[in-house]
Amino acid sequence: MTTVIAIANQKGGVGKTTSAINLGTALAATGSRVLLIDLDPQGNASTGLGIGHSQRQRSSYDVLIGSSTVSQATVPTKVPRLDLMPATVDLSGAEIELVDFDARTHRLDLALKGSTGSWDIILIDCPPSLGLLTINAMVAADALLVPLQCEFFALEGLSQLLSTVERIRSRFNPGLSILGVALTMYDRRNRLTEQVSTDVRAVLGSVVFQTVIPRNVRLSEAPSHGLPALIYDHRCSGSEAYMALAREMIQRLPRAAAAA
Repeated sequence: MTTVIAIANQKGGVGKTTSAINLGTALAATGSRVLLIDLDPQGNASTGLGIGHSQRQRSSYDVLIGSSTVSQATVPTKVPRLDLMPATVDLSGAEIELVDFDARTHRLDLALKGSTGSWDIILIDCPPSLGLLTINAMVAADALLVPLQCEFFALEGLSQLLSTVERIRSRFNPGLSILGVALTMYDRRNRLTEQVSTDVRAVLGSVVFQTVIPRNVRLSEAPSHGLPALIYDHRCSGSEAYMALAREMIQRLPRAAAAA
């Protein structure tokens, strides 16, 4: 049984890609076979895992338009048991192209159906929007993980995302659940951070992970070296936080995936 998790938030700069890379690395370290799908046209997850443009012969774009299978578009990374489906700039025009396809909201779901047995967990790094690419991810996903930056407008953006989730459930994917909300860029010195955390927990309760991801220079530096922070500096506070978050995730995953 493969569990597919979409990592999404329509706001940019909230830590989606950083979370995708480091959670993928942490989950692979537990023994799970993990596939990270880069569905963001910027391709930051691909760059952050050291996959250069010359290695992106096929990509998530090719899978969406049907010119490649999932296995054909997947490449190994430097991290044992962590594979990547990279993104290329072609993905930026995919939403327009997909309008002419049948079942345009289910393209990724259909592509994954025949390939999920190769991995225990599939993570999808979504673009910072609620367009057709993110909808494809949510339709294909079993669960949604929401990175949420501790800032003033956090709850406002979250309500829009949750409304989209409800629409996806009612129209396309009734089994979509919310795995959890992860508070990112947490700064204990900032009073606003504490207030946002309190407010989010008051509204969502146990949906919010106990682990918070701190602001950490090493998390920002690691992608420039083409490495997850957990490999770049496994002792930094950011790496330790992502390991703790991965352990929380495993507790929430379906039994078969958690035991893989």
